[in-house]
Amino acid sequence: MKIALSDLATLVGGTLMNGDPDQEITGFASLKEAVAGDLSFFHDTRYNERLLKTNASAVLVPADYAELPPQAAYIAVADPSRSFELIVETYGFQPAPFVAGVHASAVIASTVKFDPARVAIGPYAVIEDGVELADGVEIGAGCFVGRNARIGSNSKLFANSTVHAECSLGSDVILHSGVVIGADGFGYEFSQGRHRKVRQAGIVQIDNDVEIGAGSMVDRARFGRTWIGEGTKIDNLVQIGHNVVIGKHCIIVACTAIAGSAVIGDYVVIAAQVGIAGHVTVGSRSTLAARCGVTRDLPAGGKYLGFPAAPAVEEKRRMAGVKSLPQLVARVKDLESKVNGSDAP
Repeated sequence: MKIALSDLATLVGGTLMNGDPDQEITGFASLKEAVAGDLSFFHDTRYNERLLKTNASAVLVPADYAELPPQAAYIAVADPSRSFELIVETYGFQPAPFVAGVHASAVIASTVKFDPARVAIGPYAVIEDGVELADGVEIGAGCFVGRNARIGSNSKLFANSTVHAECSLGSDVILHSGVVIGADGFGYEFSQGRHRKVRQAGIVQIDNDVEIGAGSMVDRARFGRTWIGEGTKIDNLVQIGHNVVIGKHCIIVACTAIAGSAVIGDYVVIAAQVGIAGHVTVGSRSTLAARCGVTRDLPAGGKYLGFPAAPAVEEKRRMAGVKSLPQLVARVKDLESKVNGSDAP
């Protein structure tokens, strides 16, 4: 790959600030990791030091940024991050295009409803009775789709993902490798000295434009549905329990666990390693910082920290207080020593 700086500037509607228009770029990287020949981007003044030290041959910078170190060429653009994304999308690694067809090794029940000329089914996929596949669906190698499941148009299951019986996926849904939709919820009752399994008879419903990262699990409901709302994006290794309801356009980051029957509002942001107890409600447009522990309902629109989760302002005060405890203890001991000394005969 060799791309002239002049071609890059034209693509993103930018202005080449300095450097040779014919200089060629051979790769893409962050400011910190770039080497000679790479293009990078700078969009946040917090990374000024990385810009000063970068080995990139060219950098996309904001149009109004003037402090440009001399070691690289610069292309001024309105939005460096988005422009970098456009360049990578154009010249970088390209996903395999959709190619309709059914691999000979796929096992497909006779009652599956689909148009072989409008879907793609990979090697060793298994699709059971009653499944409905809309046009544009891609089923990757080794996937399993259980009986009577429905998958909407242009949805994609990467290799070795699973959609169990009766579950429903909307349009433009993406399941990355290792995702399991509709495994049994974790439901048991302790009776007569043993744990008795409670039948999980509900489904999972995933609305349009949801993306779920590799290794994540969404359990089927005990009854009714576990429901993921439109536009929600879920990272890798997330566990969503039975009968959970997640609203529209939420962000859920890796290693989060949401227990059964919790309700998450719309536009909620949940950072990494958050734990949410069962049967609690997190209000819309809330933000949960990393490692929050949610044990009670949280009002809408708040920012929360800590365990148990508390409003961010309160929790920051508490954390600051905890840090000052050693000094406070020392002061108390000093005062006690002085008081006890003054009482001495």
